[in-house]
Amino acid sequence: MFTRSSACYKRAIESIPGGVNSPVRACKAVKSDPIFFERGEGPYLIDVDGNVYIDYVCSWGPLILGHAHPEVTAAIYSVSKKGTSFGAPIWQEVELAELIKSCIPSIEKVRLVNSGTEATMSAIRLARAYTGRKKIIKFEGCYHGHVDSLLVKAGSGLATFGIPASPGIPEELTKHTISLPYNDFEAVKQAFKEYEKEIAAVIVEPVAANMGVIPPKKGFLELLRELTSEHGSLLIFDEVITGFRLGLSGAQGAFGITPDLTCLGKIIGGGLPVGAYGGKAEIMEMVAPEGPVYQAGTLSGNPIAVAAGLATIKELLKPGTYEKLEALAKLLEEGLKEILEELKLPYRVHRVASMLTLFFTDKEVIDFETALSSDTEKFARFWQEMVKRGVYLPPSQFEAWFVSLAHGEEEIEDTLEVVYESLEALEA
Repeated sequence: MFTRSSACYKRAIESIPGGVNSPVRACKAVKSDPIFFERGEGPYLIDVDGNVYIDYVCSWGPLILGHAHPEVTAAIYSVSKKGTSFGAPIWQEVELAELIKSCIPSIEKVRLVNSGTEATMSAIRLARAYTGRKKIIKFEGCYHGHVDSLLVKAGSGLATFGIPASPGIPEELTKHTISLPYNDFEAVKQAFKEYEKEIAAVIVEPVAANMGVIPPKKGFLELLRELTSEHGSLLIFDEVITGFRLGLSGAQGAFGITPDLTCLGKIIGGGLPVGAYGGKAEIMEMVAPEGPVYQAGTLSGNPIAVAAGLATIKELLKPGTYEKLEALAKLLEEGLKEILEELKLPYRVHRVASMLTLFFTDKEVIDFETALSSDTEKFARFWQEMVKRGVYLPPSQFEAWFVSLAHGEEEIEDTLEVVYESLEALEA
């Protein structure tokens, strides 16, 4: 079944650390070797052995239109014929910036970068410069890229591997990071009481999606906005995943909260490497060359990535887009809950818009600690059963499943049938 994939992996481990270029792809958490893929078509992935899967990874979120969407691939092809990189301004990056501003009102000026990690790193630097303070509040299980000062009790691959931080990061770089439990109102209040004159910013995933999908408790984001405003700190929304996923204005539009800075990625590159950070003009005007806060990138505003992002967002602007996504994701959620009820399994299904996680726990999941109560051994076996039957899920209990506009009711129904068979096999 995986003959060619196994051969690729054997070659890869000779030249690449762990045989992969990003840790979670190694599939260690699901006790499997990585699957090597050949191509994607709509809602499907096809591996090098010709096996076909309904895909719920969607390149970890950016492929909201599905694989190889014709408008996106046409835009990439058209632009690539004119050149792949200039290291100089292009008019399309202005159009993308204007489009982002029109969709997300809190962003008055925006700077394009190459990844979500670059976006959060730059936003943190800017927040410290603007406030003249050093400390940053983040939340346990929220992953903001592999930024040294933010790799403290982070989620994503670090949750999968149980790594609280990373060797190679001096304590001096994390001593100003305050890591608090997500959704813990009192912990946030206490931190501001203790460090009120020292906190430069609070950075948060408005919907946690790197410890599994965990929505904010009612009033939690409002509290962050209230306390940061009261104490002269900045509120940074890391919308690398939720931006354009929860709607055109992201999580901030869905919850009606206005952050000072926003970090974006994933969808605004249409599947190509891109990121962005933006916010109030008076803050963003501190960024070089307009201001003293230095940040640069040769490939920032790369014409191919910008073209893919423009094509993707323009598709999302079409009427009925998010209504369709909501209907498909709701169909999957309700089907999962019906299966759990029929099989008398106590697991938890969390969904926010078109992001979803099935937690293998009977506890209410509200933060990193309760997410870690999940039975990861059972999830690993579930993942293997799903793959065997042609459904590709993120190879970690602590990641979001993503529904795309390429998925249809047929794919959702087929997925639910596979879920039933897989869970039944686990309980046999």
